[in-house]
Amino acid sequence: MAEKPSRILVVDDEPSITEFVGYALKREGYTCDVVGNGEEALSLAMKNNYDLFILDIMLPGIDGYELCRRLRSKTSVPVLFLSARDTELDKVVGLEIGGDDYLAKPFGVRELIARVRALLRRGSGDFPNSSSAVKAGGLVLDEDAHTASGDKGPIDLTPREFELLASLMKSAGKVVSREELLRDAWGWEYLTETKTVDTHIKRLRDKIQGAGYDPALVETVRGYGYRFKQA
Repeated sequence: MAEKPSRILVVDDEPSITEFVGYALKREGYTCDVVGNGEEALSLAMKNNYDLFILDIMLPGIDGYELCRRLRSKTSVPVLFLSARDTELDKVVGLEIGGDDYLAKPFGVRELIARVRALLRRGSGDFPNSSSAVKAGGLVLDEDAHTASGDKGPIDLTPREFELLASLMKSAGKVVSREELLRDAWGWEYLTETKTVDTHIKRLRDKIQGAGYDPALVETVRGYGYRFKQA
């Protein structure tokens, strides 16, 4: 049986963008739904199972940031922001509220598809040549299955939170700087504002605690970064 194509929801109020993005995604074999505002997007997101959300920031009514916040309260599906606003602050805000990547307009089709493929791989756990399971602090992180769990059950993580936890657990017992975490979890060496790491660490701790584990597994090393407890 053929593998079911990934389903993507594109939210943008510019017809030229939705036509371009929709055509590019469908040409790659993805199933693509397109809406022009946040209210319609929320309605579709509650009815259908999507593998990726692509959100413009400047939307009528509910803007892209607020839409991301509401989606994040319901799902861990990856979010890719599209925006004509290309300042570092805009990127940081998008990441801090739960976005997984940020693509500035105008952009080329190859860059769009590359970002989409990367986020879908992270969301599905399809990582070629991934290492075996990583164990630390009573947790087991399986990169093949893209899961994190322990004796109290699984921890529900977004793709970005998973990458962050993976970076920490692979260096368990050692301090990992915010800059290293940005590079490992986001692949962004050029983003100089590292406060977004602190925001995601807080979310990661909340997820760990919510699953019944000790949030202190992720320790703050003041003035440098974070460390994951080995035991």
